[in-house]
Formats: sequence, structure tokens, C-alpha cells
Amino acid sequence: MITFCGRTSLHAQQKDRILPQANAEYADNKFAEAEANYRISDSKFPKNAVAPFNLGNSIYKQKQSGEAKFAYAKALRNSKTRPQKHRALHNLGNVFMNEKDYTQAVEAYKNALRNDPTDEETRYNFALAKKMLKDNPPKDDKKKDDKKDKDEKEDKKDDKKDKEEQDKKDDKGDQNKDKKDSKPDDNGEPKPAPGGISKQRLENLLDAVNKEEKKVQDKVNAQKVKGKPVKTEKDW
Repeated sequence: MITFCGRTSLHAQQKDRILPQANAEYADNKFAEAEANYRISDSKFPKNAVAPFNLGNSIYKQKQSGEAKFAYAKALRNSKTRPQKHRALHNLGNVFMNEKDYTQAVEAYKNALRNDPTDEETRYNFALAKKMLKDNPPKDDKKKDDKKDKDEKEDKKDDKKDKEEQDKKDDKGDQNKDKKDSKPDDNGEPKPAPGGISKQRLENLLDAVNKEEKKVQDKVNAQKVKGKPVKTEKDW
């Protein structure tokens, strides 16, 4: 279960009489009424981080996490302290988890931990998000993997073709080896028979080695990723 920061803030600005009323409604589980008043408070004090964060919570409680995301994003922009940023990022992570956007969830939880490395609930959710991302890679990544496999197959075909052509050249070269070895160069020394690897063949081999190293590194990185199930939301 993902943890959620759902407690409303008690640090309301004294000039804002709407925010305390909204907080009381939220405490009474009147989330729709609280949402309306948080919107009013947010419109009157657009630079305050409290109202948009609590607005996000009230929307989230009404099971509209996708919409809550925008309120949390504004709260994050308005946040002045690390605790405020941590809570906004934690709940943004929860929204992304609900949307199965595990890449964004990992980033949100990771940045939340940067603002509060001691929060075990965020750390737990971060581990779960990484595990879910590992088990459910983005479709684009799968397409890239498929394309990489296809490219590797094409490279192998090219390598085979190059080898066959090179072998033919080598066989033909061996037939005239004695003649070429006996022909002196300008300094009176015998010229060596042509040999070695073709430039194209060398480039293909280097590409194949680089791709293989990349594949091994990807496997090593994947094995480092571990995670467990998630905990609840953060409160303001």
C-alpha cells in the first residue's frame, strides 16, 4: 500500500480565513467541500504552497489522483523548505504509481529522498517503484531492445559475408604468394604479401564488441535493482 501525506497543514496564514475552514472540512472527511475552499484559498494566495498541497490531498481522497498531480506540482513550485518539497514529491510519486508511470515515480521518490533522506516510507516506495519499473519496462525500451537485436543479427550477417569475401581474397593471394615474395621492392628487399583484416571488417568487429559490452553492462545494472511492496501517502 502506498503511503500518503494526507494531514492538512495547521500553519495557515492569518489573513487567509478560508484555509482553516478547508482544513476543518478535510479533517471531517468532507473532501469535496474542502476542495472547493482550497481552490478559493489558492486563488487568493497563489504563491502559497499549503493550499495547493492540501487541494491535491482532497482531490486524491476523491480517487482523482491524475487531477491531484497538477495541484502537487504547483505546491512543489511554491515550496520554500525541504520538508514541503519532500511531501509534495512523495505524493507526486504516489500519483505516478497509480498511473503505472514507474519511470516518473522513481524520479519523484528519489528527489523526495534528497529532501528528506530519513523518511523510511519514501524509501520503501522508492524501492517498490524501482522493482515495478524493472518488471514493467517502458514500451519504447522494448522497441529499442528489439531493434538492437535486429541490428546485431544484421551485423552477424555482414560479418559472415565479409569473412567469406576475405577468405576468397586470401585464397587467391596464396596462389601468387611465391611470385610476390620473390619480387623485390625499390630497396631490393622482397615485398610482403598483402594480408591483415579489411577496414570494414575491423569496424564491424569493433561495433560488435561495443554492443556486447553494452549488453553485459545492462545485465549488470539490472541485477543491482531490487525492491519490495509500497506504503502510504504523506501529509502536509
